Amino acid sequence: MTQGLQNRLTFTSLAFAINGEPIRLQDVSPTLTLLQYLQQSHRTGTKEGCGDGDCGACTIALLSQNAEGQPHYEAVNSCLMPLAALAGREIVTVEGLADARSPHAPLHPVQAAMIETGGSQCGYCTPGFVMSLFAAYYDGKVDDSAIEGNLCRCTGYLSIRRAAQRLTEQLPQPSHNGATRPNLAPQQLDRFTEKLQTEPASELALLSYSGNNQQFYRPSHLSEALELLQQYPNAILMAGGTDLGLEMSHDRQSFPVLISLEAVAELKQIEQTAESVAIGASVPLSQIEAKLKGIFPSLEEMLHWFAARQIRNRATLGGNIGTASPIGDLPPVLLALDAELCLAQHSLAQHNQPVSYRTLPLSSFFKGYRQTDLQPGEVIVSIKIPKAPDSIRRLNYAYKVGKRGTDDISIVAAAFTIDLDSNHQIVLARLAYGGVAATPVRAIAVEQRLIGQPWRLETVQRVKPALREAFTPLTDLRGSADYRKMLVANLFEKFFVETQD
Repeated sequence: MTQGLQNRLTFTSLAFAINGEPIRLQDVSPTLTLLQYLQQSHRTGTKEGCGDGDCGACTIALLSQNAEGQPHYEAVNSCLMPLAALAGREIVTVEGLADARSPHAPLHPVQAAMIETGGSQCGYCTPGFVMSLFAAYYDGKVDDSAIEGNLCRCTGYLSIRRAAQRLTEQLPQPSHNGATRPNLAPQQLDRFTEKLQTEPASELALLSYSGNNQQFYRPSHLSEALELLQQYPNAILMAGGTDLGLEMSHDRQSFPVLISLEAVAELKQIEQTAESVAIGASVPLSQIEAKLKGIFPSLEEMLHWFAARQIRNRATLGGNIGTASPIGDLPPVLLALDAELCLAQHSLAQHNQPVSYRTLPLSSFFKGYRQTDLQPGEVIVSIKIPKAPDSIRRLNYAYKVGKRGTDDISIVAAAFTIDLDSNHQIVLARLAYGGVAATPVRAIAVEQRLIGQPWRLETVQRVKPALREAFTPLTDLRGSADYRKMLVANLFEKFFVETQD
């Protein structure tokens, strides 16, 4: 048994902080969502809109670590966050922005900007907008992407965008020691900047919690996680919880044992070499965005359209793959990039080698609708993506077609990789799609037809009829089968046109 588990104690209370106030809860359900707790404890400034992470009304700011490991505030959906995941952490809600210690304290600049520009009408969505802008304010970048996960049904966005523009005039400026501090009025104590400057970024601690006949574990090392899976083979795994949070938010499923992989050190790394990039399964998507800019165009493009910032701050690559959804945004991208998975399970062979590993091409991972090649007790450790050899020219991009831009399920997602030799001949072709079959899938027969062909419009048009018949998609509320077939072919032609010099 590992040292961490030998010393593990099971607690019946959860400790965290809200707006600087220490909170300790006894015997509460670990899967009670943070939003539900805020409502039950009469912190009603945070609103419930959809309960699905789509509208942003429930946005709060979580004190966390950015891609560089520094403390920062990040906007997250409280409706999708289980309360146990908050253990040892601190959040800020809309009630905590103005300094409650002084009845005459000025409003926070974000609140003041929303008032001055008329950014609130009915006010229901306003707390969510304010908290999204609050997090962006302390990251030093307030723009449209900061509020892409917030919906407003009555005010309209022009006045809210004016508020964001006003905030750009007060953004944190570098100080003499490299730290940042907003240009606030001298009389206002900026508690939030001081916390970021004076408190070190903290790591999530090992947690073993039992409450309301449910158990929640947060191991800090892979061997501990795998040992827990041996002990609880039917446990549910989570990391960011943005998909699983839907079940918790609507009380659709019970979770007797939940194991969070969010703090597992081996799953939180991004390692780059000249040949490849290995992305830990529990690295939040927003950190992947920040650290891998310009390396994989298709991944960068799809991450931009992947839900919204609040979701990307919590969602992980391992989770998006592990759910095996046929309409997951990222599996087509990874299929087109020839990604492979590193999988791990508890080793029964040697005490000094508690973990055994295997690698598996992602193309062999999906076995059927919501079915994968994961073995009992096995977890995804990382996703390895090879880089293009210097000797070839690689064309690579992705597309997502949905009813809405950044915060909707795909009708069809497509990702393409074409490698060309010095004669402009195709030497490798990867055409991957989501939303057209029971699993994310490649058009392998068409790929084979493309090899050796010149990269010209005529070549693309010759394979379009075969692409239209490559899959048998379903008709549903989002689109007909015929529409999806048309998209499969037309998106490939769009890729050709947009990658021409």
